[in-house]
Amino acid sequence: MTIRRLPEGLVNRIAAGEVIERPASAVKELVENAIDAGARRIGVTLRDGGRSLIAVADDGTGMTADEMELAVERHATSKLPDDDLVRIAHLGFRGEALPSIGSVSRLSITSRTADADSGFRLDIAGGVKQPVAPAAMTRGTRVEVRDLFFATPARLKFLKSERAEQAQALAVVRRLALACPEIGFTFDDDRRTVLRLEPENGELFEARLGRVSAILGRDFRDNAVPIDAEREGIRLAGHAGLPTMNRGNAEMQFLFVNGRPVQDRLFTGAIRAAYMDVLARDRHPLLALFLEIPPDMVDVNVHPAKSEVRFRDSGIVRGLIIGAVRHALAEAGHRASSTLTGAALGAFQGGGRPALPLRAAWGGYRPGPGASPGMMEAAADYQAPLAAGEGRLEGTLRPEAPAALAGGAAIVPETAPGDHPLGAARAQLHGTYVIAETADGIVIVDQHAAHERLVMEKMKAALGERDVPRQMLLLPEVVELDEASVLRLADRADEFAELGLVLEPFGPGAIVVRETPAPLGQCDVKGLARDLADELAELDQSVSLKERLDDVCATMACHGSVRAGRRLNQAEMDALLRQMEVTPRAGQCNHGRPTYVALSLADIERLFGRR
Repeated sequence: MTIRRLPEGLVNRIAAGEVIERPASAVKELVENAIDAGARRIGVTLRDGGRSLIAVADDGTGMTADEMELAVERHATSKLPDDDLVRIAHLGFRGEALPSIGSVSRLSITSRTADADSGFRLDIAGGVKQPVAPAAMTRGTRVEVRDLFFATPARLKFLKSERAEQAQALAVVRRLALACPEIGFTFDDDRRTVLRLEPENGELFEARLGRVSAILGRDFRDNAVPIDAEREGIRLAGHAGLPTMNRGNAEMQFLFVNGRPVQDRLFTGAIRAAYMDVLARDRHPLLALFLEIPPDMVDVNVHPAKSEVRFRDSGIVRGLIIGAVRHALAEAGHRASSTLTGAALGAFQGGGRPALPLRAAWGGYRPGPGASPGMMEAAADYQAPLAAGEGRLEGTLRPEAPAALAGGAAIVPETAPGDHPLGAARAQLHGTYVIAETADGIVIVDQHAAHERLVMEKMKAALGERDVPRQMLLLPEVVELDEASVLRLADRADEFAELGLVLEPFGPGAIVVRETPAPLGQCDVKGLARDLADELAELDQSVSLKERLDDVCATMACHGSVRAGRRLNQAEMDALLRQMEVTPRAGQCNHGRPTYVALSLADIERLFGRR
């Protein structure tokens, strides 16, 4: 087979296939060029999802006629003045975008510099370039891409619907707008302006917050914690959403390296690890993180679309992300997202069974003579607080004041609603939910979810200092399992002992549990052993339990917490609230579900038409 050189047109179309996958790819390249040109305002227009027209206009530095001629040649760029691929300070630098787009579309470029008397225009159709001609133009550049992929019609078959392609292009613009809050952006389609962002002024951190609020919404701004951490010359800043504000996909995760939007597996893994013990595996947090790193410590030239990067020391970057996000979430304490309040109000207003005709105060409802059986059942569900000492749950909650959590005397003072953020317990409903009165509303607490988080944090704190303290079972618990599960647990017996769980084989089809972690109190030993055996089945044998500490602790905590349906007395309910207030991440359980919902008095008054 004879070796030959490919024709120039075919080379350009091959390059276009690598760089321009769909309309969104062309939008990305053109907007990045506008940003690198120093634009303060950038406008993007799409028709038919980008098939018939993509137009990007900016007020940047513009190009002369000679520069315009050179700009459409392959590997021509103004962004590597020293030919240094180590220190890249611009978004685009390969010099492939314009010639690649021009080889598969009808490309028109009009540009004018600030000191020129007029502008110039250059047209390319399917890679065939026309002479540069004078044109009317204000300062800046306007690039129009018409009939994308007309020269490679096979690529058109792989495009999705008009709406889907437009959504992809809009997502690209949003990411670039987040990276450059000082630039104003507009995005138009055939009918309307889809996105309009004014330039953000002020200090960079505040400007980014303003832009994040405009793109992710006001709810995100109100329910996000600030991130600002530095390690070995690498800085991470931005905002991370509370775990209780999450989505079913990762579309609302925005990650940047030196102002460049990236979608990198290292970031994805680090974020999942940071939220591991506060969010279910099938849910994703909302966040916007900006990593500033010396250019010689990162390689941005590893992917044609420049969407991936490679770090010289990925361990430092991963550790910085995990540590900074976890620390910020812990600093948030028991805080849960305010969007839960809106969801709760929507549930109240959305219909369902009619409200009960209350005939007395909250604590003394009795159905009237004509009450239906359903009303009688609802009344029976209400449980007034037990008297102190009545029906105590030994080993689960101790009625301690916050100052006594470290081991002081168990003193339970009379609690006033305004004394604490989560208020004073007033009732328990359905054996599951604690109702507390605050200074300006009420709080509804899921007792199982809340106590699950408290137990887990106690176990993690104990492990950080020493082995978890154990409690010996008066009667060892024999748990029947299949032989494979028994072997898995027996192989890790020493590691489980460090976590406070002492077990050993008891014949071919059972294990015996002799001691359990003290923080669990009275736990479901059989359920715990079975769940741990199931987790080990999915765990690599080379991975130690301490490397998966969060998962193991979460499983243990779930079986050691106060179960739904168990009645708590007044002291225990108040103790639960006080411990939540001083426990990190107490606003959500180990699976990412909220532990409480707060309703202000104003919210309640709106429900009843008082506002």
